[in-house]
This record gives sequence, structure tokens and C-alpha cells, in this order.
Amino acid sequence: MPSTRVGFVGLGNIGKPMALRLAASDGIDLVVYDVAPDPVAELEKAGARVATSVAALAAKVEIICVMVRDDDQVRDVLGEILGVAGDGQTVVIHSTVSPDTPAQLEDTAARHGIKVVDAPVSGGAMGAADGTLAIMVGGTDEAFAAARPALDAMASLVTHAGPIGAGTKFKLARNLMHFVAFTAATEAQRLAEAAGLDLVELGKVVRHTDAITGGPGAIMHRATTAPLQEDDFWYGVFDHVRALGEKDLTFAIALADELDVDVPMAHEALNRLGRGLGL
Repeated sequence: MPSTRVGFVGLGNIGKPMALRLAASDGIDLVVYDVAPDPVAELEKAGARVATSVAALAAKVEIICVMVRDDDQVRDVLGEILGVAGDGQTVVIHSTVSPDTPAQLEDTAARHGIKVVDAPVSGGAMGAADGTLAIMVGGTDEAFAAARPALDAMASLVTHAGPIGAGTKFKLARNLMHFVAFTAATEAQRLAEAAGLDLVELGKVVRHTDAITGGPGAIMHRATTAPLQEDDFWYGVFDHVRALGEKDLTFAIALADELDVDVPMAHEALNRLGRGLGL
């Protein structure tokens, strides 16, 4: 079976380990490009071929993975690709961009016979290094299928989120939770510090129990956010979650008041938890 010819543009903190997974994969013939010489040299040592420009890369491959900094850089890369690309190629945008950008790029690329998917990743540099990323893909069924050989080499979870732009919207929803949770963690740290507790040990407990329970993802099984009916299976489960949550939040807020620690997210959670669960 002939190899799939894949190009990778952007060998940064996450792009480089993603490209290294491609370089190590059977059935992938990899070509890379980046302006920084060190990661390029590392990829060449790992077996990838090196292109002297984006255009030179695009002329040699079927799938072009793009992991650059922002919307402007993605547009610049696509512009160079379209100058030389042939019909049937697929551009895979891994960069997290504005929700409107993927559809704009797809429209532009389609005039040149090029397919586009937006395929942002979740899992960070560690997931990229060990091939356990989640990749959320927006695009047509045809474009998704065309990109799949490269995606499967870099991820343990690949989900077709919907039409173009859906992958980016998936990523933004996922990261909203991610960074709101980070902010809640800083609030918890302030409370623990004021109570004289060991913050490093608290972090160990959080990581340990989240690995067991799934963290916030543990409640994300329903296909809708509509209010629950009392005869719904999830009503009893979430009513129990609400009771525990409201009890513990009330105690935590009382402790924060005693220690003069501002915990606005805890107050919001107490007010919104039940409604958010559909109760």
C-alpha cells in the first residue's frame, strides 16, 4: 500500500510532538516546514523530509497539517499553499482560530479545488508526545475522510464534530470549561492558603481524584441541557449531586467568610448549580 504524503507546518510546543508522531507512523511519508531551525533538524533526524518553504511543502503532499500561532498566520500559510496546491489536497487547520475563520478559509480554498477541515486539539504537549490527543474536526464527510490517516496517527480520540467550524466551536466550549476551572482552582487555593493548608498536597489530591471521577466531565453525559423531568434517570443522579454540592459550597463559603477570603465563583456556583444541572 502506498504511503500517505503528509506535510506539517508549525513545529512549536505542540506541533513538534504531533509531527514526531507522524514521522514515527507506518504508512506516513512526512514533509515539514518551520522558520525555526532546531525543531526542523529534530524532525529530519526522526525521518521527515524538510521543505524550504510552505509552497515547496505543498507541492509534495496530499494532506497539509497547519499548527501556527493565530488566524493571520493560518491565512498566510493557506495563501502560500493555494499558490501551488493541486486539486484534491486537504488542509487540516490545528490552530485554534476565530469561529468564523474556518468557513472563510474553506470558501477560499474550494475555488482552488482544495478541501479544508478545522481540527483543533486537546491534550497539550504531553498528549501530543504520546499520541493521546483528542482532535475535534469540522468539515464535510469527504474532507474528514481524506484527513483521517494523519489524524489517527496523532490522536487516540478523533471526533467529527460537524460541518466546517464545528471543530473550533468544540474546542472553545472545551476550553471555556478548562480555564473557568483553572480560575476556580485559584479561588480554592486562596481559601486553602488562608486556612493554613499545604497547596502542593491539595493539588495532588485534586489530580488524584479527578483521574478517578473524570472531573467536570463526569456530569457530561446528557445530549441536551433542557430541564429534567422527575422520572428521568438523570434527575435522581443530579439531584444527589446538587444536594452534595450545595452543602459543601455552603460550608466552603462560610469558611471563606470566616477567613476573609473573596470567593465569587463559589457564590455563583451555589446559585447556578441546580439550574445548570437541569433541576
